[in-house]
Amino acid sequence: MQRPPLPPFTEDTAKQKVRLAEDAWNGRDPAKVALAYTPDSRWRNRAEFLQGREAIEAFLTRKWQRELEYRLIKELWAFRDSRIAVRFAYEFHDDSGQWYRAYGNENWEFDENGLMRLRIASINDAPIAEGERKYHWPQGRRPDDHPGLSDLGF
Repeated sequence: MQRPPLPPFTEDTAKQKVRLAEDAWNGRDPAKVALAYTPDSRWRNRAEFLQGREAIEAFLTRKWQRELEYRLIKELWAFRDSRIAVRFAYEFHDDSGQWYRAYGNENWEFDENGLMRLRIASINDAPIAEGERKYHWPQGRRPDDHPGLSDLGF
């Protein structure tokens, strides 16, 4: 199975890969998102270590059950050959109604088929008031005309 664009990445294909990942995560379908990773993909997400699509799907299911009204923006930071570095920020609220903005960085490595075999994520959550939210599009894909991270000053 191939997931274009394939490495080695150019600036345009790296940006495309980042946007495709953002779109998939905003769709919040754990089974669909997990297909972008190799069957034995390895992750570090905060202090949690995962391996394999089944573990990734279970992780994402738990994540989106806790992180309600999740909306994400990713931005290309750097790329080379089969690796891409991104920065991101997402907003969500918990079941008590407390809003958060999570800021982070991810390092990705892809196989020759464009599947991610390694994901290393560092993430920090900051509580925010509902009035501080910046992401107001309907659930799902971020509209093309919505500001990105740099435009928002993040």
